[in-house]
Amino acid sequence: MKFGKLTDIKAVDFTLPDDPSSNQVTWDQASKTSPRKLYLGCTGWSMKEWIGKVYPKGSKAKDFLPLYTKQFNTIELNTTHYRIPDLATIQQWRNQSAADFKFCPKVPQTISHSRDLGLNGSQLRVFWDMIEGLEEHLGCCFIQLPPHFSFAKLEQLRSFLSIWPSSIPLAVEIRHPSWFQDSETQARWLELLHQHQKSAVITDVAGRRDVLHMGVPSTTTMIRFVGNGLEPSDYERADSWLQRLQKWFESGLETAYFFPHQPDNILAPEMTAYMASAARQIPNIQTRGPELSEIPGDQLSLF
Repeated sequence: MKFGKLTDIKAVDFTLPDDPSSNQVTWDQASKTSPRKLYLGCTGWSMKEWIGKVYPKGSKAKDFLPLYTKQFNTIELNTTHYRIPDLATIQQWRNQSAADFKFCPKVPQTISHSRDLGLNGSQLRVFWDMIEGLEEHLGCCFIQLPPHFSFAKLEQLRSFLSIWPSSIPLAVEIRHPSWFQDSETQARWLELLHQHQKSAVITDVAGRRDVLHMGVPSTTTMIRFVGNGLEPSDYERADSWLQRLQKWFESGLETAYFFPHQPDNILAPEMTAYMASAARQIPNIQTRGPELSEIPGDQLSLF
């Protein structure tokens, strides 16, 4: 992910901000008995560089998806941003997935980057119909609003959220600086998401600390964590996130999707494995992550 990426991070303060006061509204209304689930995954499975580390030696491209779902329990599905998959592809993805695996599809750019967020076209309905075919493997969709989508378009976002089906979980990623100009502005759009029971994507990236808003308007959150090649600070930041997630889970958060980004996606499994190992120390959390080691070719059985 190039957004907010810096080559020199020495001067960056990676401290997680305090929670906004609006989070307490979510916690006050949350169930305290629902299972707490942490999903950890990468941004793609077509990585030949993972053979022998994530996938067994000798693995073929056709085996990557089922092998990926055996190692990870979710994926940030960016391929849907570029085209809406057909039903046959959806069925293939569903049938090749481990039982607890969740896809988090990105809303197509023909919708997110259109003038009207797809409100007057047919693409939204086509997208909904297709991704609902994932059935129990559908996690949380997310829409990445374009850099020019400013706070002046709040009402357009309201209209979009009002027609989004309640059966399809959605998280909204906002990038334009105007949404973060002050606490009152931020509170307004977090309240809008809360009213519609939608989530807010939280992005932790070196060059744009304003998008690290820490708002949790629903009991599901999505975090996009941009690392810097497994620098020591990556692990320190991961530890801070685990502490914050534990606090949120204890307060009422039910589901968190956490996606570690690393350059070219090559080292993302290492960070995911680190997070999964540490998260197992959090009481009452359901999670799993990859077991990375030298994987011989005779361990190709999938499930």
